[in-house]
Amino acid sequence: MAGSLLAGCAANPAADRPAAVVNTPVSASGTSTPSSDPGGQSRSFEISAWNSTIGFVGSKVTGSHEGSFKTFRGMIELVDEEPTRSRVEVTIDMGSVEADDPDLTDHLKSADFFDAPTYPEASFKSTQIARSDKGYTVTGDLSLHGETRSISFPAEIKLTPEGPAARAEFSIKRFDFKIMYPGKADNLIRDEVLIKLDLKGTPPE
Repeated sequence: MAGSLLAGCAANPAADRPAAVVNTPVSASGTSTPSSDPGGQSRSFEISAWNSTIGFVGSKVTGSHEGSFKTFRGMIELVDEEPTRSRVEVTIDMGSVEADDPDLTDHLKSADFFDAPTYPEASFKSTQIARSDKGYTVTGDLSLHGETRSISFPAEIKLTPEGPAARAEFSIKRFDFKIMYPGKADNLIRDEVLIKLDLKGTPPE
């Protein structure tokens, strides 16, 4: 019986992606101190949903669902054309979540998951961008569902003629942010959630 159940389990879409390193923010106030140096020549770029995407994939025993956020805003402060001296901030409207199933969209907004009426926004503020063997490692404070954690994840960052661009795919554990809904007894929801970022900065109008 156990073998047949395992054979019927759907693959975990986060299994072959890097997991974010999650820690408690270093300051008592719940946010870390940014390590970027804004003292050089800086240019600001806007992030918005018209040319960027913030998506996720959650999974359970029988399958997975994709979702995204349709409303968010942010900025990239590019210092001396050097990503490691720069910073990024993004604020997400949690009520704008949209999944690949209408019923799931409504459920994600409820207290079982994001509880959007109580926690209408989530945010990320970088505290460090460092070079790595495979590109960059971005560290920052993620505030979600009333919880703030420092997370570090790998990212690809490019400077284009139109502005800076960043892409990343990594997993976080929803339990770290006290999103604890288990799902049905015979169709449990996994802790890991795959995050998919494709952010493009554009000069402000």
